[in-house]
Amino acid sequence: MRVPAPLSARLAFLARVARKECQHLLETDARLFGDLFTVQVAQKIETDPILAERLDAFVGRFGRLQDTVGDKLLPAVLSALAETPGPVIENLDKAERFGFIASADGWLEIRKLRNQMVHEYIEDLTVLASALRAGHGFVPVLVAAASRLADEADRVVNAS
Repeated sequence: MRVPAPLSARLAFLARVARKECQHLLETDARLFGDLFTVQVAQKIETDPILAERLDAFVGRFGRLQDTVGDKLLPAVLSALAETPGPVIENLDKAERFGFIASADGWLEIRKLRNQMVHEYIEDLTVLASALRAGHGFVPVLVAAASRLADEADRVVNAS
């Protein structure tokens, strides 16, 4: 199947971006979670600017990769495969059927977690520590999905 040049260029671009975002997230994840992230660690955010920056970097990179993969790369790959992208849940169901993600429900959980990390941590450090530990646990899932979709984008581009 021949993919139009503009879509091919977008796929190649998004695959490169996703891979870079994976690398950045993995690096930040390793720095932030060298030890268990507890409420006691979260309490240090106010007085430890390096910890605060690592936290912001992790949350931002986690969310950015999730957005890049779910909102940009996945719909572009679906288009290249002659699938009509639709609402997020339909795209996730298709991604699960194609084997790009392990579970549409799991992806929605990652999305909910991202929103929790971004919006709720300011008031409740217990919620923050729990959300960050959950986010840390989802990093391999997110990176694996990004890698599978980037590989599929490359395959489609190279086949055109």
